[in-house]
Amino acid sequence: MFSNKNVSSEGHSFKWYVVFVSAFISFLVTFISSVMAVVAPPIGADFHMDAIMQNWAVISNLLAIAIFSIPVAKVADKVGLKKLFIIGLIILIVSSFGAAFAFSAESIILFRVIQGIASAILNVCSLAFINEAFPVEDRGKAIGIIMAAIYVGMALSPVLGGTLTFNFGWGSVFLFSIPFIILTLVLTLWKIDKEWVYETKHKFDYIGTILFSLGIFFLIFGFTSLTDLIGQITFVMSILLLIGFYFWEKREQDPIFNVHLIKNLKFSSASLASLISYLASFFLIYSLSYHLQYINGYNTETAGIILIVMPVVMAIVAPIAGKISDKINPQIIATTGMIFITLSMFMLSFLDAKSTILFMVAIMAVKGFGFGLFTAPNTNTIMSSVPIEYSSHASATVSTMRVVGQNLSMGILTLVFAFVMGSVEIVPKVYPLLIKSSEIAAIIATILCILAVICCAIGIKAHSDNSD
Repeated sequence: MFSNKNVSSEGHSFKWYVVFVSAFISFLVTFISSVMAVVAPPIGADFHMDAIMQNWAVISNLLAIAIFSIPVAKVADKVGLKKLFIIGLIILIVSSFGAAFAFSAESIILFRVIQGIASAILNVCSLAFINEAFPVEDRGKAIGIIMAAIYVGMALSPVLGGTLTFNFGWGSVFLFSIPFIILTLVLTLWKIDKEWVYETKHKFDYIGTILFSLGIFFLIFGFTSLTDLIGQITFVMSILLLIGFYFWEKREQDPIFNVHLIKNLKFSSASLASLISYLASFFLIYSLSYHLQYINGYNTETAGIILIVMPVVMAIVAPIAGKISDKINPQIIATTGMIFITLSMFMLSFLDAKSTILFMVAIMAVKGFGFGLFTAPNTNTIMSSVPIEYSSHASATVSTMRVVGQNLSMGILTLVFAFVMGSVEIVPKVYPLLIKSSEIAAIIATILCILAVICCAIGIKAHSDNSD
């Protein structure tokens, strides 16, 4: 794995170049992913997509990230973080250009998948950069900055996405990011002079990769299609494949993921809490976006401005929470944050046609405060609870838990849509069913959030296996 023996002696300016590059690309990747909250309706209208197909335009990107994050970590061991990071940037430039000029529902989904592959590479490499460049006692502060950049991306995506779509069409949101990706590429080539590569002659674990990739794909596809027999069959297949992946990795000498890390209770409890937190709450921004545009009749620009509340609060709180997590048990902070997230999802269950904008703002503010408290300390726990030689594995775990949770969260919304609304285009006569769908999804999410609180609490007293 990557060497970290000189991490504490790295030059101050070098470390902060690493932070800047990592934070900047985290912002861009988040923007590209989150912007679909406001552009999905106009894309759906242009290509005559029903509600479920619109959700797949979102899910396809996150699904690709989920599938490729774990294998990418192993590839990084062989080719080096910097080299793989540059490859990811180039793929993102090409796929963003393709998405801007997509000509059908199928083509936009295809380019969103390719963007997701690039995002998987960049997510894993950027967080591993931080783990390699910063000693454990300063890592929380750096991770807090990365989390803040992610939330700024979330904050600006509805505003910029809504404004660009309203004035120039939805394709402009993908073109907008390209110059900034190029800037990140230049800074990486110019200022990051380390590869952090571990040369190994071991063969790549292709069987483990196939088992994991198919397992995750069938999990997401099956979960979002449980109303059909094919969906039920693929969901069962996904469980069998992921069980097979676990036992294969246990016996593999050079696995793509060291499953023995699961025995580390601090690592596993924080990872599970991350998965459940995104599973339970990610769809909130989409639910509110649909409500603002369909029920309240706002255009994408106005809806985007309103939706900025939650990520702005996250961006303010996350760096503070990350810095504090360097001084006290980060799981205490994460548990507190998860309680606020639970409260926000409970509030969402009361959203109806008569709800005021102030009520929606309150939901977003509570969710933003909770997630700001939760994510940086919880990520710090995951990254710091394992030996440094497993930094890429920990980074991949953070990315995988996040996007699998996001996928399943959109899956919950898609599944509820399928049960309550059916496969129909969202038009005024089905608006009451849209509201009912949001209410049911929020009740399910509240229950899941309570489970995440329990996971966080378990991690407070758990010991890590970190020898850093």
